Amino acid sequence: MSDRLAELRDQVRAAAADGTPLRIVGGDTKHFLGRATAGEALATAGHRGIVHYEPTELVVTARAGTPLAEIDAALAEHNQILGFEPPHLGAGATVGGTVACNLSGPRRAYAGAARDFVLGTKLLNGRGEILSFGGEVMKNVAGYDVSRLMAGAMGTLGVLLEVSLRVIPRPETHITLARRTTDQEALFLLHRWAGRQLPITATCFHGDTLYIRLCGTPKGVAAARQRVGGDLVKDSAGFWTRLREQRHAFFTTKRPIWRLSIASDTPPGEIEGKWLYEWGGAQRWLVSDAPADEIRAWARAAGGHATLVHNKPAGAEAGEVFQPLAPGLMALHRRLKAAFDPEGILNPGRLYAGL
Repeated sequence: MSDRLAELRDQVRAAAADGTPLRIVGGDTKHFLGRATAGEALATAGHRGIVHYEPTELVVTARAGTPLAEIDAALAEHNQILGFEPPHLGAGATVGGTVACNLSGPRRAYAGAARDFVLGTKLLNGRGEILSFGGEVMKNVAGYDVSRLMAGAMGTLGVLLEVSLRVIPRPETHITLARRTTDQEALFLLHRWAGRQLPITATCFHGDTLYIRLCGTPKGVAAARQRVGGDLVKDSAGFWTRLREQRHAFFTTKRPIWRLSIASDTPPGEIEGKWLYEWGGAQRWLVSDAPADEIRAWARAAGGHATLVHNKPAGAEAGEVFQPLAPGLMALHRRLKAAFDPEGILNPGRLYAGL
């Protein structure tokens, strides 16, 4: 364990005093997400260690620089897991960076997003003040839940110091089934199954195949297999790990890769490119050279948004990577930024220009 709170606080206070922008760096495995930001590096990876973990309470509290692999190992000793199945995207992935980016894996649609598992946070604001929100129990918030506000803020509102997360028991068994089908039939099946009591914990449609993961007791999984049908995938764990870590063959391309979060019942898109569906159809990956405005307009019409994730064209990072916000929402973001980081020194511009 290593406590670097005093060092981090002093650096933030010094930066606030002279207006020096800070670029928050943990494991640096997610540097490609969002817009490019410049500034003096504020290294959080050394501020690490599990502060509290009591398996019977289903809560773990860790410093932000704690590697996800260390947390996974500690939970595994007690047959527990992080329910949102976070992508690591590199060996140095930290819990702080995961929460800051609100990253969730294949289980997200069936267990909840990263922010749904955040119970409490400790952070440094842009003045170098230490603030604590939430706690280590489910019902611990009266009023606005600031802890969950930090999930997805990408460090623009504060430097995460500690995070408390709810954990879940590891399922007794799991299998993955594969069914040859079309994109339209895949969406139909996913929505039909969603209304039934099936232990589905992950889905993926790519090419002409729909993959379904079933988790639970051996008896429950066996019964669900008969209802879902399909061929057994031999390397079930490996398949979902490759998908989660974006090592699936779909992601091997030099063309732009977009992530679309939309209504799950949206019909297949007409935009030129290659598609991969997750989360029952609610998360769709798109490899396409189509104009950004066309992709974002389609996502907006489908009740969601589009984010440019990989292989950004030259100059794209200087523009908007995330879906542009309506004026009212942007004004709200600016007020939040001013409240938590009045000097604008924390990851400036990582989300949107001027934030």
